[in-house]
Amino acid sequence: MGTLTILLKHSSTYKSLTKCTNIFLLFPLSKKQHSIYSLHFHQRPLCHGCSLSMNGCRKGHSREPVGTIKTQTLEPVATTSMALYSLKMAISKMKSEPQFRSSSGIVRLQVSIEEEEVEAIDWLHSQNHLLLPRCFFSGREHNSFDSNGRSLVSIAGVGSAVFFCQPHPFSYWDWVSIRRFLSESCPLIRAYGAIRFDAKAKLSVEWLPFGSFYFMIPQVEFNELEGGSMLTTTMAWDNTISWSWEDAINALQDTLSKVSASIVRFPKQAPPTLILSSHDIPSKIDWDIAVNRALEMIKKNNSLLTKVVLARSTKVVPTTNIDPLTWLACLTVESENAYQFLLQPPNAPAFIGNTPEQLFHRKWLHITSEALAGTRARGVSIALDRQIELDLLTSPKDDIEFTIVRDTIRRKLEGVCEKVVIKPKKMIRKLPRIQHLFAQLASRLRSEEDEFEILSSLHPSPAVCGFPTEEAQLLIAKTEVFDRGMYGGPVGWFGGGESEFAVGIRSALVEKDHGALIYAGTGIVEGSNPYLEWDELELKTSQFTKLLKLDLPLRQKVDCK
Repeated sequence: MGTLTILLKHSSTYKSLTKCTNIFLLFPLSKKQHSIYSLHFHQRPLCHGCSLSMNGCRKGHSREPVGTIKTQTLEPVATTSMALYSLKMAISKMKSEPQFRSSSGIVRLQVSIEEEEVEAIDWLHSQNHLLLPRCFFSGREHNSFDSNGRSLVSIAGVGSAVFFCQPHPFSYWDWVSIRRFLSESCPLIRAYGAIRFDAKAKLSVEWLPFGSFYFMIPQVEFNELEGGSMLTTTMAWDNTISWSWEDAINALQDTLSKVSASIVRFPKQAPPTLILSSHDIPSKIDWDIAVNRALEMIKKNNSLLTKVVLARSTKVVPTTNIDPLTWLACLTVESENAYQFLLQPPNAPAFIGNTPEQLFHRKWLHITSEALAGTRARGVSIALDRQIELDLLTSPKDDIEFTIVRDTIRRKLEGVCEKVVIKPKKMIRKLPRIQHLFAQLASRLRSEEDEFEILSSLHPSPAVCGFPTEEAQLLIAKTEVFDRGMYGGPVGWFGGGESEFAVGIRSALVEKDHGALIYAGTGIVEGSNPYLEWDELELKTSQFTKLLKLDLPLRQKVDCK
């Protein structure tokens, strides 16, 4: 298969951004859509030695489930290195004695590691030498299980058995393309990825490799379980996409030959550093203007707009290099009631985050979602923390914002599901640094085929966009001069009988050696104050900026008027 190239028209010239994908994207950008960071935000070194894989969203392929979907479990071993050796031998035997004759399929081999204790993030860090696509996902609640009943804590993956990426908005047929490779009989074969906040907005340079959506089923995956771990490989093929069984197994062997069997526990601590430069878009002055304009729009008699979420992008360049995995590992300190994720296509920055907000979780037909709004810092003492909690619970402004979010999600669920139950209707969810107003909503899908409708209905969440959605999106498009990319979009995974997505907030786009773009947003409703909303942005980004400063306390005292 030939290697195709993503090209970008920039300053009247075309630049090659990657040589590691079999899709062809051509995105001419207007001057307005050129990234304001494009001269300073570089890509990873080109992955000339990467194994190609197939794009499962190509036009013309079959929309029927693939012919073979299977999970094979090998004998348990003691260590990660033994597991890697066992998988290599099994794949060599499979190559010499082909078992699958179907024209399309996906096969997962897995081997349990019984004696060595390894964290998924340590395994992924040990593969830092690989310029392969990679992903990491750690759920907030460990409610997925392996065949032995052990709950899945987190997963880390490198390489893609099959990926799904296109420049057009994520559609029903793209969802079908992913579902072809998934089955209830193989629940741990999953597609991990994210979707843009606004697929209609033009892609800027830093987000170009992600397309409008990017999902991957990892070639090599490490599963961290409660009471153990598992190393797995997955190969996928489809002759209608010109990717044969031989292509798949050869690509997998090539990736396995580069995977490190030596796992080193790296320190979950960012090296001491200071910020060399920091640049906010918008600036503080422009932010005040934008918020006041939004408030004027909300107050207009003929305006339907009641809430809009405005965001900020902060470009930081530290005095020492930023390793995305080191930052992600540091975020695990604040992982209580939150999801951690990393998504990095080939030759791209890493999108990482520590988000407390669930978009939805599906287990068979059962659906849960959450309303999260209103923000305060944690108190430095128990008494102050309770005082801040009471202030948040009784704040009229925050109650308006929270009610909009909760009721909007309820109405969207009612359009697709059976009776919606809200319990609790309003309470405080406490995180190590921040606390929010919170409600949980539960319902039941009429059919698993309605999963796409749930996703497309709940996104964008009013917690990251506003209400009504169309009016809020229009104001955001007119106001913000940077590309949100996947910030605020769905991030998570599709599985056979189960899927889970978080909202990609509290996130950053990080490139080792070249700094980071840190994103944060805040809801603007009647009664909002531009100065206090700016302080809220600072509080939300502090989980990242604290990694660039020494001795920043975990809990900061803030004015909670």
